[in-house]
Amino acid sequence: MTAGAGVISLIAWPIGVEPEPIILAGDIDRGAYLARASGCIACHTHNAAGGSPLAGGAPLKTDFGIIHPPNLTTDPDNGIGNWSVEEFAMAVRQGVSPDGKPYYPAFTYAFYANFSDQDIADLWAAFRTVSPVAERSPEHELRPPFNQRWGLKLWRAAFLSRPETEPVPGQTVSWNRGRWLVRGAVHCGACHTARNFAGARVQGRSLAGNGRIPGGGRAPSILPKDLRSRGWTTDDLAYSLKTGITPDGDIFGGSMAEVVNFGTSFLNDTDLKAMATYVMNDDGKED
Repeated sequence: MTAGAGVISLIAWPIGVEPEPIILAGDIDRGAYLARASGCIACHTHNAAGGSPLAGGAPLKTDFGIIHPPNLTTDPDNGIGNWSVEEFAMAVRQGVSPDGKPYYPAFTYAFYANFSDQDIADLWAAFRTVSPVAERSPEHELRPPFNQRWGLKLWRAAFLSRPETEPVPGQTVSWNRGRWLVRGAVHCGACHTARNFAGARVQGRSLAGNGRIPGGGRAPSILPKDLRSRGWTTDDLAYSLKTGITPDGDIFGGSMAEVVNFGTSFLNDTDLKAMATYVMNDDGKED
């Protein structure tokens, strides 16, 4: 096979699995809560510029160029107003657009792969209440060859895996809920895990820290032993996720401040305690 034929075959290679029809009734309040937890509002709203909710987020600078989070309002031309719930499910759980193209992994779909049909129905019900905004987000500004979406099919084949969110037998309900949130919806590993040359998370380094996150800055290790060595407790972490205030009286800055301000500060105390319980005790030791 010639190189040209190989590229053509790769471009034509279909990805994604058509989901079964989703006919469940969605709960708007639960969907809005899950959207907050999952960072949808934080990423897809240009908060610093006073942008409309979900109408497109602030440009994200990466090693490969600039990503512009798209409009997720109900506008039919510039947002997702013409999508079906099944197309929404493919985007959220598989990272595949309605026209079959792969999304860039700056979209944290890899953490949402285990969302249930009920989760999707709830999210969809909430998204359908968002007012349309007739404004299209700018095109991504990525350097060649990263501006060729078909190349993401190779990336997916090499690096895409499902999140480890399944309940662990013998653990408490709170610990398992925290695992589902930390490794799934809240996607802590997106920032707190180092990336390789291709921008994929480094296997075996989950939550062990990342010295270079998109937009600048660093995300420290949040492994239990490292947090304990810095004096953190479960209650400290739950409080910080709610308020942004650290045990020494400092406050979170940068991207973590956004995570708290537009995401975890909206979570209930039970879920915040669950996240903290999981993070602080993932090594099987009590703090």
